[in-house]
Amino acid sequence: MKKQLLSGLVAAAVLGTMALPVAAQNLAIVNGKAVPKERVETLKQQVERSGRPISPEMENQIKEEVIAREIFMQEAQKRGLEASSDYKAQMELARQTILIRELFVDFQKTNPVTDAEIQAEYDKFVAANAGKEYKASHILVAKEDEAKAIIASLKKGAKFEDIAKKQSKDPGSGARGGDLDWASPSSYVPEFTEALVKLSKGQMTQTPVKSQFGWHIIRLDDVRDAQLPKLDEVKPQIAQQLQQQKLAKFQEDLRSKAKVE
Repeated sequence: MKKQLLSGLVAAAVLGTMALPVAAQNLAIVNGKAVPKERVETLKQQVERSGRPISPEMENQIKEEVIAREIFMQEAQKRGLEASSDYKAQMELARQTILIRELFVDFQKTNPVTDAEIQAEYDKFVAANAGKEYKASHILVAKEDEAKAIIASLKKGAKFEDIAKKQSKDPGSGARGGDLDWASPSSYVPEFTEALVKLSKGQMTQTPVKSQFGWHIIRLDDVRDAQLPKLDEVKPQIAQQLQQQKLAKFQEDLRSKAKVE
């Protein structure tokens, strides 16, 4: 009798150790159904793709979410919702979305942006933006007569900054006394740029400058060589931009090759 009991205990112990690895692969057992840990990893990957870090608190929330989904899914299955046409249509759309996303991820993995491509794009940026930057101030008003009156006041000694704060219709620069900060002259409308580049440092336009926004009194405060960011500072942005361009071309190529009737 003792021998049989001992044999039974040994067998139970052996079966218990055999079951451990299987249980370790599961997050939980919900209503008798195993919930694999793989679901947690899949959901974590989705969260990480969105750029959110996985903190211990977040991981616990993901585990709870996986268990909750299993509970709700079981109830939906119990009610026979899997057989509905609406469910089947949504599942097909979800399948397409996931498969297309994987296609794009695979393309990006096999067609990475190279350092040479980033350098070439940066060189183009430098060539297009090199030159001079202008630090200008302006006062913007609606009528030419008003602009002429302001110029007359400034010539008599009125302070540019004070008038800009009180009368300029440009709320952003007006609050700063007309200051437009450093910028490439090409960033302004053509009429403004044409008048600005003719000024010497410290000089003001002697007649109002008309643009689509109204009438400007422009003062050139300073000029310097363009201050461009270093490659390392903008490398991630350039890489992302080039990656998007490659992906867009890949999509266009697939569409152009497809036979659509």
